[in-house]
Amino acid sequence: MTWSATARGAHQPDNTAFTQQRLPAWQPLLSASIALPLFFCAGLAFIGLGLGLFYSSNGIKELEYDYTGNPGTGNCSACALADQDRAPPLRCSCAWYFSLRELFPGPVYLYYELTNFYQNNRRYSVSRDDTQLSGLQSALRHPANECAPYQRRASGLPIAPCGAIANSLFNDSFSLWHQRQPGGPYVEVPLDRTGIAWWTDCHVKFRNPPLVNGSLALAFQGTAPPPNWPRPVYELSPDPNNTGFINQDFVVWMRTAALPTFRKLYARIRQGNYSTGLRRGAYLVNITYNYPVRAFGGHKLIVFSNISWMGGKNPFLGIAYLVVGSLCILMGFVMLVVYIRYQDQNDEDEDSE
Repeated sequence: MTWSATARGAHQPDNTAFTQQRLPAWQPLLSASIALPLFFCAGLAFIGLGLGLFYSSNGIKELEYDYTGNPGTGNCSACALADQDRAPPLRCSCAWYFSLRELFPGPVYLYYELTNFYQNNRRYSVSRDDTQLSGLQSALRHPANECAPYQRRASGLPIAPCGAIANSLFNDSFSLWHQRQPGGPYVEVPLDRTGIAWWTDCHVKFRNPPLVNGSLALAFQGTAPPPNWPRPVYELSPDPNNTGFINQDFVVWMRTAALPTFRKLYARIRQGNYSTGLRRGAYLVNITYNYPVRAFGGHKLIVFSNISWMGGKNPFLGIAYLVVGSLCILMGFVMLVVYIRYQDQNDEDEDSE
């Protein structure tokens, strides 16, 4: 008995307010007078925010064009005919003509959109080597196993950048032209291709390897481009500050999308006479058609869009807030009816006693 009492005392918590749970506490009692106003106030707040988001989204202008080139859908059909289980011929071009009757307010963003492309596939999303993309020389020569089968070429040369994501880099290109007066010449609209990627991606995650004798090509010597690339990574752009692993288009593509239908930023239109937006008149978009999508049943689109304080066009967010707010108010009325009914019944029971 003495041993049991001693053992029990050794494992017993200290006799303090904290260990014995005697600290003062506040336990709210959610009565009807507290819960009902909370539901109604939350519902009104959600509905107000939802209306603001919904009308803001509807105020965003968009102009899009599907240039996949399915038969009979436009002049990109000729390029799409070659997109049958193989890449289309190099420099296949088509055009999209459209007119604006009024100013398309800026700043205007030019996106490309792909459908039925599952960048969120697990095997695809991990097929990259972040150490190699950070510019580490040893990783450049020894790509990670996750990059297989795009780890090394048949000759044994390491692939840089390795992996399925880099190998499937989007390589269509666009140029925009404006006809200011009917019958007049087309003038090229400047597209700002800088700053389209996240700052942290360009300055932290993606870095080129150290230059060798001042040459980036020598730094990549002994490596091979991905199989689908027509040129090596150090020739992605003539601008030395926008080539290699820090190329803006490459960095944007390497940030994988969560859904099979996604948009990626291609350029901004905010320079020269187009700083306020796209003016009235006829426009022409020259498309260099390289990227095959028909093999997996996909589509590719060009999208012109502006933004608001909430970002790009997204009606779902406003609708979601409106639905949640309406449900809060509906539940508030249901609980109010139940409260009144049972409150009257309780009053009758007390009177009968």
